[in-house]
Amino acid sequence: MVKQPTEDELIFDWNRYKKFAFRHKENLELDDETLRDGLQSPSITDPTIEEKIELLELMEGLGIQCADVGLPGSGPRAQADITAMVNHIVKNKMKLRPNCAVRTVKADITPLIEISQKTGYAVEACSFIGSSPIRQYAEGWTIDKMVELTEEAVSYAVENGLPVMYVTEDTTRADPETLRKLFTTAINAGAERICVCDTVGHATPIGVHYLMKYVRKLVEEINPETKIDWHGHSDRGLALPNTMAAIGQGADRVHATALGIGERVGNTAMDLLLINLKLEGIIDNDLTGLARYCKLASEACDAPTAWNYPAMGRDAFRTSTGVHAAAIIKAQNKGHDWLADRVYSGVPAGMIGLRQIIEIGFMSGVSNIVYWLKVRGIEPDKKLVDEIFKAAKQHNRVLTEEELEELVKFRSFEKDDAPLDTLDKWNEQITPGKGESK
Repeated sequence: MVKQPTEDELIFDWNRYKKFAFRHKENLELDDETLRDGLQSPSITDPTIEEKIELLELMEGLGIQCADVGLPGSGPRAQADITAMVNHIVKNKMKLRPNCAVRTVKADITPLIEISQKTGYAVEACSFIGSSPIRQYAEGWTIDKMVELTEEAVSYAVENGLPVMYVTEDTTRADPETLRKLFTTAINAGAERICVCDTVGHATPIGVHYLMKYVRKLVEEINPETKIDWHGHSDRGLALPNTMAAIGQGADRVHATALGIGERVGNTAMDLLLINLKLEGIIDNDLTGLARYCKLASEACDAPTAWNYPAMGRDAFRTSTGVHAAAIIKAQNKGHDWLADRVYSGVPAGMIGLRQIIEIGFMSGVSNIVYWLKVRGIEPDKKLVDEIFKAAKQHNRVLTEEELEELVKFRSFEKDDAPLDTLDKWNEQITPGKGESK
């Protein structure tokens, strides 16, 4: 029996050059912000409570540790949904830990205290306040007032039995001295975590490097037991690399949302973060439920996924190009699913519960057609293959499943020795370039 080559023998991985390994905290955690920050997008729809609970279950299945389940200060509807979700987590003994965003005011924290008392679960309070000079100027705040609000809010939550993560909005545009005063106040008042926020997507990976290094040193001076979170937005398209940079600089927990939904252009995408963490060897979570998680989030929030969105877009594992399809087919013929999943893909489709798809279009070759027919149990005789090939070349797009099935049906009515007029008959039913029936 011929020894099959290993993946390491077939892929020279520059990401691992000289045995490089991505630096990270051993017990890195993920906080899913889909049901809070994700819902702040003005273009999405608030999911039903049933959909929210199903999303929590999918988060649990993906190995996500925490989830922000809402903003209790926004009103009775939010409070009712948060209560229902926390009750579900408690009743089903889920590992997923809920938290909620609250401003650094008692009026926001009180509803969360009441929810915690009703459910018997001390929900983490994510107490936030703006920290940058531009925010201070716009709001008319003084640093003394910010320190006062911070101490009062954190102490109030802690005294009422809530764990606290203290969040400085716009951290990536805040000066070091302000951050020192605010973080020192919050930690001394009992905050167990602090959160570094790129609220307007201002940061670059090098900025994250320097900021996180400063914050880590500061925390070491105040209380080394304090955990550090990272929360990023994608206004410059850098949310994912910034989050990876924060992980590399020792973040204990990072935040993200399904498909990156969120205010303005959105947040770090949880799905892409999970994929990259797994490919980097930082986590070993089962991601076969990731497609379902993204599909539900997309449908429940009315957030369509772009066709070229990485991994979850319609075209992520779909090809009609002859050369690409031929390589995938040859890999499959060697009997290795992992080989077919990687020969033309940087992300293995099977890892996230999907598969490679080969279509037929104007850039396709004969191998696409033979594969398509065989998968559907249709004998790829030369006449049929030739007709489909000609049809594909006459159109400026990929042929739909229905169009191909119709062409096969037309051909099945022809006698074996009949002239090749099937294509003409089929073309009478199709408007080239539009895919619409006449």
